[in-house]
Amino acid sequence: MKRSVLTRYRVMAYVTAVMLLILCACMVAKYGFDTGAELTFFVSQAHGVLFMIYLVFAFDLGSKAKWTFGKLLWVLVSGTIPLAAFFVERTVRAEVEPLVSDSLATARA
Repeated sequence: MKRSVLTRYRVMAYVTAVMLLILCACMVAKYGFDTGAELTFFVSQAHGVLFMIYLVFAFDLGSKAKWTFGKLLWVLVSGTIPLAAFFVERTVRAEVEPLVSDSLATARA
């Protein structure tokens, strides 16, 4: 597997997780303090688009890593749970990193 597949996933996992935290803060401001409705709308739209890109990259990684359906579903859903994507990304990186290294060693030989 190419390293770029893992890198794309990792970048989008972090971006999606940060945008979700920003969205949560905007929702608190909007519904708790009755301010920032326009900002909340913009952030929610941006998060939605970025989340769709995250889904594509996570599915691509999962299909190349030959994950079970349950694992793939957990990785896909982790982008909707605040802070979960940070922890799931770390676990995924640790699991997929040997697959990347093995393919590099095989390609060089």
